[in-house]
Amino acid sequence: MAMKRASASAFRALASSGNSNSSILTRELHASPGSKKIVGVFYKANEYAAMNPNFLGCVERALGIGDWLESQGHQYIVTDDKEGPVCGKYIDTKVYSVYMILELEKHISDLHVLVTTAFHPAYVTAERIKKAKNLQLVLTAGIGSDHVDLKAAAAAGLTVAEVTGSNVVSVAEDELMRILILIRNFLPGYHQVIKGDWNVAAIAHRAYDLEGKTVGTVGAGRIGRLLLQRLKPFNCNLLYHDRIKMDPELENQIGAKFEEDLDVMLPKWMFDKERIAKLKKGVLIVNNARGAIMDTQAVVDACCSGHIAGYSGDVWYPQPAPKDHPWRYMPNQAMTPHISGTTIDAQLRHAAGVKDMLDRYFKGEEFPPQNYIVKEGELASQYR
Repeated sequence: MAMKRASASAFRALASSGNSNSSILTRELHASPGSKKIVGVFYKANEYAAMNPNFLGCVERALGIGDWLESQGHQYIVTDDKEGPVCGKYIDTKVYSVYMILELEKHISDLHVLVTTAFHPAYVTAERIKKAKNLQLVLTAGIGSDHVDLKAAAAAGLTVAEVTGSNVVSVAEDELMRILILIRNFLPGYHQVIKGDWNVAAIAHRAYDLEGKTVGTVGAGRIGRLLLQRLKPFNCNLLYHDRIKMDPELENQIGAKFEEDLDVMLPKWMFDKERIAKLKKGVLIVNNARGAIMDTQAVVDACCSGHIAGYSGDVWYPQPAPKDHPWRYMPNQAMTPHISGTTIDAQLRHAAGVKDMLDRYFKGEEFPPQNYIVKEGELASQYR
């Protein structure tokens, strides 16, 4: 078991150094048989929860693992409150009824496992980690770790993991959809229909085919590679930038060209006003990575001037986006809430992955290696 080995190495380190601080050792030794307290933080689906029995990523369904956890002798507390002090919810998974009990903060001191999602994340700060004396495991039902202070988690000896790959198809398909929506100038046409208008010229003057256009991805991991594969039949000029070059056979199969220096593919990185200004006029941008990588006002200004001909994505900063967030009102945008990785199919994968890791955790078994974000006090290589 990873946690047992980690406790042994922590003990050797402490013994050799003479350090009396046993916080890491204590965390790891708590990974023992017995009833565990698991807290899940998910968004509320309200009336939509009853519309699909596979809608598992909401507080009402709670990944569908409540009965199983209870049958194993564990306590499962579920809440949509991730900030406090608003009351949270306890889910009776047999009838999916909701009762007012405690907010997340009141469970921090004695929970063993925290499960949350990137779509409604419970923030695992250094302060919360200090309070969570029994916490051993933080799981993302999906992928992502922006909500976790990874350095603090590693220092405390926590295990942090995700269901790696569970959203790859969902996000790649979403990105392809957004590319087509932007390049075909789809949204103005849709708006015309619902307003009762009919003006073909207002749409056609900047609607293009995707064929023959240059599409570049910043990052070519699981999602980036799949997007490039999905784009190949459109006969685009495909470019990609990543820290690691693809295997030549895969690169040739996809038909994408590697740009080692990002400045070759883009005049500059897409952060601030100056760098956006160096992009080709009329560029279309799809950002499903992080809202914070873009200067919010610079994107607004460029969309207003036409320098950015279209901007789409499902990631915002901050998130959830406030009602007055300027991206909601800028022209030529096709923004949505953070939804790309939470399709019903993805939710089924999230739930299955979390259940598998919890089962392995209870049995003292290793997780799939790719799922680890923090393990035995070390961050996975991509997070260093």
